[in-house]
Amino acid sequence: MVMSKKSSKSSTEEIPVICNVDVERYLGRWYEIARFPHVFEKDLDNVTAEYSLMDKGKIRVINGGLKNGKESVAKAIAWIADEDCKGKLFVRFFWPFKSEYRIIKLDEKDYQFAVVTGSTKNYLWILSREPEMSDELYENLVAFVASHGFDTSQIIRVNQDSNID
Repeated sequence: MVMSKKSSKSSTEEIPVICNVDVERYLGRWYEIARFPHVFEKDLDNVTAEYSLMDKGKIRVINGGLKNGKESVAKAIAWIADEDCKGKLFVRFFWPFKSEYRIIKLDEKDYQFAVVTGSTKNYLWILSREPEMSDELYENLVAFVASHGFDTSQIIRVNQDSNID
């Protein structure tokens, strides 16, 4: 028997992606409000993601934060995986590896918040255009991800007390 790389329990394949994303409106700075823990973001505070358009439809990604008071930056290139669903992208921090970037919730009116995951439920980010988010909105977004089978006990709130400009 052949096993899939993704177990159906942890796969995000069944979670609808927001396909009608206006990429131009999505560009710019996002603040990381909450995330699942990962080695590549361990001890990072004041985390932001900056997206800007490059040639040939590629998107420059600059993730930054503070680790023990020192600036930490990771750069990547992203691109739309399917022109019919612009909320599903691939991101590459280094060749030849790429990861899925799936926008599963978005403030489609004002683009003020987003929920992003990868190809599995091991990856989750709650993003905002502002460094703070109301408790009500945050709780609604946590309830949304819980309804899709994410283990919300893993969520880490990100300290956004002294942002990098």
